[in-house]
Amino acid sequence: MLLTISNAVKVYGSGDTQVHALDGVNFSLDKGKICVILGPSGSGKSTLMNMIGGVDSLDSGILTVDDREISKMNKKELTQYRKEDVGFVFQFYNLIDDLSAEENIQVVADICESPLDLEDLMESLGIAQLKNRFPRELSGGQQQRIAIARAMVKNPKILLCDELTGALDSHSSRSVLTVVEKLNQVYGTTVIMITHNAAISAMADQIVYIKDGKISKSILNPQKAPVSQLDL
Repeated sequence: MLLTISNAVKVYGSGDTQVHALDGVNFSLDKGKICVILGPSGSGKSTLMNMIGGVDSLDSGILTVDDREISKMNKKELTQYRKEDVGFVFQFYNLIDDLSAEENIQVVADICESPLDLEDLMESLGIAQLKNRFPRELSGGQQQRIAIARAMVKNPKILLCDELTGALDSHSSRSVLTVVEKLNQVYGTTVIMITHNAAISAMADQIVYIKDGKISKSILNPQKAPVSQLDL
């Protein structure tokens, strides 16, 4: 088991404004799997992702990744964890405007201990032809693929994707999801995607439903579909 979360609680505010963003969450995920987390706005999806990514800390409960208890790490240890073990991809690409596609990926490779070969990664993701182009010269789907490569070049244990296709049309969404599918197949990367789009769950090994800070259902998907068959 790569990821285990036990009785996770995160509370924001106090008194009448207190909100239980996570309310006793229990969740586990095997290494090398794709997991999709579904839920409405305010359900706790992003809070859960932030905890897994070491961006925020639990008020109580246990979170372990690869047998390391993330929930007990200090700030320095969390910084190192985020640097080496977790890749983040968001709805908005956050590329550096004045750097080429290749340079946007290289800046992350330069600060990691064991990065993937940049040329091999870009070639395997079908973006080698974009390496000298700047973000303003790329479509939304192309920018998102560069953002995924930037997150992946550090060779993380977990790739966290927050509304990965939220700003894309169906054609670009399929292109981006195909990249994620290939990363999982080629590099064995464990992928967690949070989304409002239930159609994406068909490509997942595990589907988690969250509502009001609680996991309402977690199911394995023995008949997951390739991205080419998703009804986007």
